[in-house]
Amino acid sequence: MADFVVEARTDFSNDVSKPPVLEVRDLVVRFERADGVVHAVNGVDFAVRPGEWLGIIGESGSGKSVTLMSILGLLGEGGRVIRGNAWFNGVDLVQLSDRQLRTVRGKDIGVVFQNLAEGFNPYLPIGSQIAEVLVNHRLCTRRTAHRRVIEFMHELGIADAKARFQQYPHELSGGMRQRAMIASAIVSEPKVIFADEPTTALDSTVQMQVLALLTDICRKRGTAVVMVTHDLGVAAHTCDRIVVMYGGIVMEEAPIDEFLQFPTHPYTLGLRAASFDPEQPDRPLRPIPGVAPVLLEAPRGCPFAPRCHMATTICRERLPALRQTRPEHRVACHHVQGENEHEPYPIP
Repeated sequence: MADFVVEARTDFSNDVSKPPVLEVRDLVVRFERADGVVHAVNGVDFAVRPGEWLGIIGESGSGKSVTLMSILGLLGEGGRVIRGNAWFNGVDLVQLSDRQLRTVRGKDIGVVFQNLAEGFNPYLPIGSQIAEVLVNHRLCTRRTAHRRVIEFMHELGIADAKARFQQYPHELSGGMRQRAMIASAIVSEPKVIFADEPTTALDSTVQMQVLALLTDICRKRGTAVVMVTHDLGVAAHTCDRIVVMYGGIVMEEAPIDEFLQFPTHPYTLGLRAASFDPEQPDRPLRPIPGVAPVLLEAPRGCPFAPRCHMATTICRERLPALRQTRPEHRVACHHVQGENEHEPYPIP
């Protein structure tokens, strides 16, 4: 895990006057398996504005990646959206057919996948695969697409881009493949990029280089980014706003400075305690006791209650509402006092 940088960022793109480019409301996702139904996402809400970096953090199995894949219609076998909306350009993506979603994926919403091996066809040159994004969406001719791809590859720090254009995925290093993946996601000038653990497979030095490149190129173009990560250090270094997920629900949401200065939910505090802080290098790391829930049953109460030292009877029996504790800061905890709170949506 990367060092957890505790200083708040100052170069915010979080202009609340801008309407959201993507707004997700009451998203509920289920997976039907042989051993039962997995309640993977349970009433998730969030929005991202133009040019904003939104980080979704949490442990494995918290519903982060499933949330993004459900918006794109990429849940796979057994997965389906039970309820909710994902408004993009005035259109509810949840209601679109797979054919309609194909006109959005890659063109208006770019994707940086977690698994580099799945991001590219091993039998085709890297450059031609990136160019297909432009050609398939009829954004330009094939010749123009080749030129634009080489320009993007050069901008992303891929040396000798013309030669790399002709190379196959296995001929590139992990860092170069990830740069090529970013080029594929942004070459069509999308309004939003979904980045699912975009640097997990890279060493820390290359990780920060790739994140710096992605940050720079997206901010220049005003592209919004929704980044899934389990790494607090990465989120603190790159994001304008944070959504903390656990057990398929949003536990806390705040601008990054609020998140760093006033972490509130017991789960958020647990994540902080379990992360290395360079400001306190001698502080022992305190892991959160217990394990993440399997989610084979709909959460009756707070899904974090079995691991929470503050849990009481109400925590085990009633799902907490998202309470506004400070401007733009919401927390789902029965033991946090807030204003403008609303009751959680009933979970089917």
